[in-house]
Amino acid sequence: MSFGSWLLWGFVATLVLTSIMAASQGLRLTRMNLPYMLGTMFTPSRDRAKLLGFAVHVVNGWMFSLLYVAAFEAWGRATLWLGAAIGFVHATFVLTAGMRILPGLHPRMASEEQGPSVTRQLEPPGFLALNYGVRTPLTALAAHLVFGGILGAFYRVAPS
Repeated sequence: MSFGSWLLWGFVATLVLTSIMAASQGLRLTRMNLPYMLGTMFTPSRDRAKLLGFAVHVVNGWMFSLLYVAAFEAWGRATLWLGAAIGFVHATFVLTAGMRILPGLHPRMASEEQGPSVTRQLEPPGFLALNYGVRTPLTALAAHLVFGGILGAFYRVAPS
């Protein structure tokens, strides 16, 4: 594994993914704010949740980029298209399975079966995160395709 290449491009890809998702929210393409959702798992403070969630999201992105790097190393090559293909699989998993289990993990998120309470005030994302807007799956998919594309295009496979 090319450690330096992973550190750099995993970080860059994560920042770009986060920026695409933030821009999507700012442009009202989605109501989903994943760093905020992550941060509220740890604190009820809205301001601290945004900062903490951003840090957790960056670390998560780096960790997920390790899976991409492992695939590139196993294949002996990294390309934009291979990275984007992994990004497609990643986004599909996040949108279909990950978002559905999030209410069970999140102490401040209502579930699909039980609505909001005093403690659980965040809306659950639902299947494909459609509760946050009909364009949410498209923005999440685009962000993950770019994430994988960046990793595939710039990560350098370690020589054998």
